Amino acid sequence: MHAPTHPRRPRWRVPVGALAVAALALSMSGCSSAQSDVVTLDFFQFKPEAVQDFADIVEGFEAENPGIRVIQNSVPDPDTAIRTLLVKNKVPDVLTLNVNGNYGELARACIFADLDAEPVVDTVNPAVQQIVQDLGTCAASGEDEINALPFASNASGILYNPDIFAANGVEVPTTWTELIAAADTFTANGVDPFYCTMKDAWTAGPAFVNLGGTLAPDGFFDDLRAEGSNLDSVSFSKDFDEAMQKEVELFSYCQENFASRDYNAGNKAFAEGASAMYLQGSYAIPAIRANNADAPIGSFPYPVTDDADDRVVVSGVDVGIMVGRDTPHPVEAQKFVDYLMSPDVVEGYTAAQSTFSPLENAAPNSDPALAGLEPYFTDGTIIGFIDHQIPASIPLVNLLQSMVITGDSETFLRSLDSEWSKVAARTATQRQGK
Repeated sequence: MHAPTHPRRPRWRVPVGALAVAALALSMSGCSSAQSDVVTLDFFQFKPEAVQDFADIVEGFEAENPGIRVIQNSVPDPDTAIRTLLVKNKVPDVLTLNVNGNYGELARACIFADLDAEPVVDTVNPAVQQIVQDLGTCAASGEDEINALPFASNASGILYNPDIFAANGVEVPTTWTELIAAADTFTANGVDPFYCTMKDAWTAGPAFVNLGGTLAPDGFFDDLRAEGSNLDSVSFSKDFDEAMQKEVELFSYCQENFASRDYNAGNKAFAEGASAMYLQGSYAIPAIRANNADAPIGSFPYPVTDDADDRVVVSGVDVGIMVGRDTPHPVEAQKFVDYLMSPDVVEGYTAAQSTFSPLENAAPNSDPALAGLEPYFTDGTIIGFIDHQIPASIPLVNLLQSMVITGDSETFLRSLDSEWSKVAARTATQRQGK
């Protein structure tokens, strides 16, 4: 079965009553409606800012499939909600989740169906699918499975204000030396090079994944895991020193009050032209435009070295689609997944949420704010988020927050090594106890 095509693009609006039923339906899982010939699918949807988008998608699907009803469930804390449902053995029929380390744990636990044999898999950009696969899969059959399909991808680079660049005679940097020279020029001209938001610890993460992801040795995390808790030949202290020194240098160009400003304040400030650059990715663009629809926004990949050819774009699967492994309605669930992955639906969502299409033959995103990142994504010159390789029990973002505020990268690296060793030792003990 091939993914259906649709003559009209989705109308991004909420059908009356769609949100009201969502909360009531949270505990439902693949039940039938009062009409025995209508199948009801429980659709777990984790992005609150995309409720309207998915409500309209559901409306379009139901119009084409009158025998299937889809109930969208969107909750404030999706990570907690999905784990609660799993404990109660109420896995939704179809799910969207951010494809990160938490997703990897669930995939390895064989919560999701294997989609490998579905024709829709062949429509996905292999480089994007590989990011999903690298986070973990169920191996119940002895073979790695495809437990999620990428629906929307983001890109982490540096956002910039083209008007401020032009007014100061600064070109978009393609090397590390050029990036620092640009920051020095803005400082000399009384312009804050970067607007930083360290009240929210996670906002130091984008620089970490770009600098560390580019400069880390090939196979670093595989080698680190193989080493166990000793960290003799491979460690963050040995292999991430240059990357973290560079992150500290970047944050030395932040505005004076950066430790007391949060992400929302940063989006507003950048929208109002408070800095030349912003260390956030494509996911921040809708929030920036919500503050100023006409905000001038450009983007470029981190120039981590002095070789322009080393530039890559860090990309994550912002939204992945899964099917519950034991759904009682696998045919109907797959029909909905095929609809979600159809080009018109993906294109409509991509335009609405400033994301990148994961489809192999997708047209480039025409949003001018993404023009500096789009070629890397289309060409597959992308890498995944390395923080997804770090166990959630390690307080990475808090350690990063302290590092960029204090400027002490050595303490950060020692602490990260120590935390990793603790987790590795606990994991080894648990395995021995089985």
